[in-house]
Formats: sequence, structure tokens, C-alpha cells
Amino acid sequence: MTTLNLQGFEPTGTRLRDMPFMDLYVRIDTGGKSATRYRTPGRDYSNNWSRILPDTYFGETQEIASALRKNIDNPDSSFAYDGMRFRQSYQKLANGQEWVILRRINARVPTLEELSVAPHVATHLRRLGQRTGLILISGPTGHGKTTMSFALLKDFLEHFGGVAITVEDPVEYELDGSIGEYGYCYQVQVEEEDWATPLKRALRWTPRYLFVGEVRSPRAAEQILRAATTGHLVITTIHAGSVEESFMGLTHLADQSIGGAASHMLAQGLTAAWHQTLSASGPYLRYVFTEENNNGDPVRSLIRENKVGMINSYIDKQIARVDLRGGMNPVTGKRV
Repeated sequence: MTTLNLQGFEPTGTRLRDMPFMDLYVRIDTGGKSATRYRTPGRDYSNNWSRILPDTYFGETQEIASALRKNIDNPDSSFAYDGMRFRQSYQKLANGQEWVILRRINARVPTLEELSVAPHVATHLRRLGQRTGLILISGPTGHGKTTMSFALLKDFLEHFGGVAITVEDPVEYELDGSIGEYGYCYQVQVEEEDWATPLKRALRWTPRYLFVGEVRSPRAAEQILRAATTGHLVITTIHAGSVEESFMGLTHLADQSIGGAASHMLAQGLTAAWHQTLSASGPYLRYVFTEENNNGDPVRSLIRENKVGMINSYIDKQIARVDLRGGMNPVTGKRV
């Protein structure tokens, strides 16, 4: 058994599946040898995340590399090995080497409590399942946006029932089928770059909930906003550095498809938005909720007037109110 010290992330067996890791970096071309590397699931940025995989797993990585060579027609897709599921991304480097990064996907959708969401915040998030509109989740790559989205979606289906459709590339968490007593989820794999078409088709199924893996194109952004303003609850993710930047990014994309109406549609459809980063203690959220059926809501007004840069101070005030109602001092982070 390997005894390499990984500061709490030591290999725990002779099979790769028993080892805690987030990403594998596998070279798949046959022009030379490069060690497979991996990244731990830890969130300590002072630590060296990229490490050489111990020799214990050499045989398995050879099997994986061989299988990946036959599976790169779609450079961004899913991959399965020994009971593990991955999201794969292929790249040919400038030096001619070919590599695939495998992002490990947990088999089970976690609960909000298992994600260490603060109880008073989880209560607010859970209530969103009774509304319609848009839930926009932003954050850096690898900080749990998709995991949070699925935890929410599963929670909504268990508590409130209804039909959900996910549109993804690739499908990550497996949630298809019956959820709870009255919920059911259908998952759609986007086979081509065109996200707008499967999104448009999904709306014909009259879903209660719609999850879109990521906002990637102007037409997809348009369909997301249209769905959010026509009686659906839409959950989607976007790469952005803050809540404000997520609003600007979404409207910029949608404007390319529908002109200058995007900010008005976002203002009308927005239900909640937050930016999240992960730490060892759980997700840190900066969030904002809109008032239901109130077109004069301050956040809606600022978006409509293209003043999203002013939302930051409102976010601080709303977080303070929510934290105090939940018995948490927003300054010290301790119970009061």
C-alpha cells in the first residue's frame, strides 16, 4: 500500500477508485511517456495540487489511456471506468502530446446539508423550489456549481414534485427517473454545439424545473431567459467572478440574440443568484434573492436600468438580514 503523505488525502487502497482525487491528467498519445498526474479534492491553495500518481495505479492508468484513445471523437464528453464516472476533456498540446483531463463525478447527488450549506441559507434555497424564474449560479471552475445545482434540483423534486429536464454536455450526475413521491427527471445529452435546439424542445415537455449545464451561446442564453419568464424555474451556471459579473455575462450573450431586451428579461425573470467558492468548511456564498411578484424590487430595477455595479451594496445588506434572522452574526460568523 502506498504511504505517500498527501496532507489528509492519502491513497487508501490498491485500486484507483479507492483513492480520493478530483482530477486525473492522462497522456494518451504513444509518442513518449509522461507520468499521470492527479489533483486532490482539497481546497488549500497553498498546497501543490498537481502530483504524480503513485506507481501502484500504473496498470489502471494504462487501461484508461487505451480506452480514452477510442473515445475522443467528442473531445468533451463523459467517461466511465471501474464504477467511476468522469467528465473528460481532450487537448492536443503545442508540443504534439495528447492529454485528457478526467474530472471525477460523484455517483450520488449530495443534499444541501451534506454540502455544508448553512442551515438558515439552506432554508432560503429550499423555498426557491416553489417559485418560477431564474436561479443563476456563478463561480470559478471546480467550485461546485454543478454539484450545488443538482443538490437543489433533487431537493425541489423531493419536496415539491413535478417534471424536471436537464440539458447537459456531458450528463454528469445521474438523476433520471423517479425522485421522491411525485418528482421525475429526464436528462438530455447535447450531442452537438447547438444548445438552443434541445432547450427549445425541452420546453415543449412543460417541465416544472429546467437545469442547463452552462450558459454557452447567445441563443442558449435567450432560451434560458425566455423559459425563466414563462412559468418555469430554471437553474443554470455561468463562469463569473461575482454576482454582478454573472448578470453582465448573461445579458451580453443574450443581447447578441435578442437585441437590447435581455436586461429587461433578466430583471423580470430573476429569482435568485449567487457566487460560490469552496473551502475546507464548505461553500461560501454571496447571494441575492428577488421579491416574488414585485417588479419594483430593487435588484430588478438596477438590472433593468443597467446599474448592476450598484447591486453589491444591496447584496451585503440582504446577506446581513438573512444571517441575523438565522441567528448568525454576519461580522463574526458566530451564533447570536
